[in-house]
Amino acid sequence: MKIVVMGTGGTGGYFGAKLARAGEDVTFVARGAHLDAIRAEGVRVKSAVEGEWVVKAPAVERLDGLPPADLVFFCVKSFDTESAGKAIRPVVGPATGVLSIQNGVDNEDKLERMLGPAHVMGGTAQVFSTIAGPGVINHTTAGSLFFGEMDGTESERARAFLAACQRAAIPAELSGNVLRTLWEKYVFLVAHASMTALTRCPVGVVRALPETRRMYRMIVEEMAALARATGAGLDPDIVDRRMSALDDIPPHIYASLYFDLSHGKRLELEALQGHAVRLGERHGIPTPMLFAVYAALKPYADGPPQAAMA
Repeated sequence: MKIVVMGTGGTGGYFGAKLARAGEDVTFVARGAHLDAIRAEGVRVKSAVEGEWVVKAPAVERLDGLPPADLVFFCVKSFDTESAGKAIRPVVGPATGVLSIQNGVDNEDKLERMLGPAHVMGGTAQVFSTIAGPGVINHTTAGSLFFGEMDGTESERARAFLAACQRAAIPAELSGNVLRTLWEKYVFLVAHASMTALTRCPVGVVRALPETRRMYRMIVEEMAALARATGAGLDPDIVDRRMSALDDIPPHIYASLYFDLSHGKRLELEALQGHAVRLGERHGIPTPMLFAVYAALKPYADGPPQAAMA
């Protein structure tokens, strides 16, 4: 497949490199020193699971003049959705699928408004990976994809990408209910990101202390109530399942929100906790734990807090 990876970060870089290594026609979109390193040396993956390896593939900053892609693997931060959506327009042909693998549950709506609903696909990744340096992706654990068409149909392009994933040894499944798939991850991710970022502790510490474990569960309960209000179709036992899954995560794992916070980067706070708080206000559902996390992290939303203005 002709695949454009829009956003060569931890997620896009890892999966894109595996697809390129398997022989798919992959073009990476990156910028700055990261772009320069990929052009010069390729994408280097340092995986705790698969070892270290390098793959060479075209890397660009802009997509102008390139032919249409079969699929755009759309992995930018949620706050870059609109600008990246505009940037991929040159390679979005009549049949191109734009597969959003992003944090949050409203990115697909934004892309549909920009590109048209016929192009947009949705999905989630279960992977812990980050940029370790220019051209280098550090992969800690996991690495699977769940995706599909927003209307639940099993399209030719979805089957073609599933086959590409299989050739690349990427565990992947087609979803017939993308909204539910997105919310399954959203419930987990908001709780996981909230608690590792707020405490600055890995999940092993968070789940071991009764107080932090209780707060984690309260966030999951608030998220489950929001999911019910929005008709996401999650199972009634979602809270217990999420708490059981908490105990299966390697103890040293944080969330990407913590990584961004600790490195002074802009946070996906609005797409995660902020969106959840606003959904609560819209549906009349109390979200005190979510609001507490949102308020506590708000000073860091755009990077290190600036000096208070007089």
